[in-house]
Amino acid sequence: MTESMRSQGMRDMLPADMERFRRIELTFRDVCLGWGYEEVRTPTIEHLYLFTSAGTLSPQMLDRVYSFLDWDGWSGERVVLRPDSTIPTVRLFSEQMADRDSARLFYVQNVLRFEQGDAQREDWQCGVELLGDTYPRGDVELILLARETLQRLGLSPRLKLSHPGIVRSLLDKAGLSLADQLALYDRVLAGDLAPLDEVEAKLPGSASIRKVLSREGEGPAYLENLATALEPVVSEIATPLRELAVVSAMLASMGVAHEISPLLVRSFEYYTGPVFHTYVGNQKVGGGGRYDGLVALVGGRSLPASGFAIEMDVVAPLLKSAGEVSRVITIQCESPSDLASAFALAVALRAKEKLVRVTTNATGKGEVSVIAGEFHVALNGGKPQKHSDIDAVVRAVAKS
Repeated sequence: MTESMRSQGMRDMLPADMERFRRIELTFRDVCLGWGYEEVRTPTIEHLYLFTSAGTLSPQMLDRVYSFLDWDGWSGERVVLRPDSTIPTVRLFSEQMADRDSARLFYVQNVLRFEQGDAQREDWQCGVELLGDTYPRGDVELILLARETLQRLGLSPRLKLSHPGIVRSLLDKAGLSLADQLALYDRVLAGDLAPLDEVEAKLPGSASIRKVLSREGEGPAYLENLATALEPVVSEIATPLRELAVVSAMLASMGVAHEISPLLVRSFEYYTGPVFHTYVGNQKVGGGGRYDGLVALVGGRSLPASGFAIEMDVVAPLLKSAGEVSRVITIQCESPSDLASAFALAVALRAKEKLVRVTTNATGKGEVSVIAGEFHVALNGGKPQKHSDIDAVVRAVAKS
């Protein structure tokens, strides 16, 4: 066949892919449980209005969701394949945990979004949502949780912090409408910094907005310089800078290196507080932040909230192949009549949590060969040793 029957934008996971996938999943799960979080999973199909009513699907995003009519008799409801995990998790919390004032929740699940051509349309995420008391404890806690996960995977994460209020304060002061703000900021994030000169022209007496915002710096000292340059022009910028400074100072006191990047937040209309991105080298592997307004939009009550996601498809290729945790012991049968003995040995070795593979393939050479009911054990390239009972084989393997 010249063309794959695989759906466009989807991909298969081969054994090596699944090995990395499980390493990420199990490491993330272990870290989350260690920090007192609880695991949840939301449905793949959700009502479309769950996302439109929350105001999180922009017209551009609406073009990327998989939407269809879910028939029910003579009527139907417009539904989508889950394009985001945060909103469904907030819905779950509001409906199923209404008696709680807070919750620490995590999940490992996919999101599906339409992309042009053969670009990937299914993304797997390790995500956390902290609903309830979040500032500044939760903001710092999520950063440490994401950092620990990546470090346990053998990676060296870099951390960047920002706050949507920095850019939002400047654009509000310049008198731009929300639509104009979003359009301008999209241009900036695409690498076109000329719109910042337009903002500067609307703020008499300001320092070079382009120069100040396009520069990144390390920690609290950089934030002090940012405040000195911008607060005299836009007093409203003091609040987001102060919130960011609290988080930055706490991280600095723990020795957690980080940079401040004013032009970091893509969905600055969605986030309401400090945000962070994690990088391995120059590759962004995850991020998140505070979104205090979302719970009220979805669940009807006002609660602060923070969350983040690690992109598993991005992290997986960065991992070194660990191979098998311990060597698989191949038990080879010379004859089908020896298969029962081979399986009896396999069960005994599995009871000792050894990895085993039973085969009748005569072309390969196993660590254990079963010949006429006897076990010929050759471990670590040594000469075969003959054993007549299973316990002796198990002891030999344990010493290997």
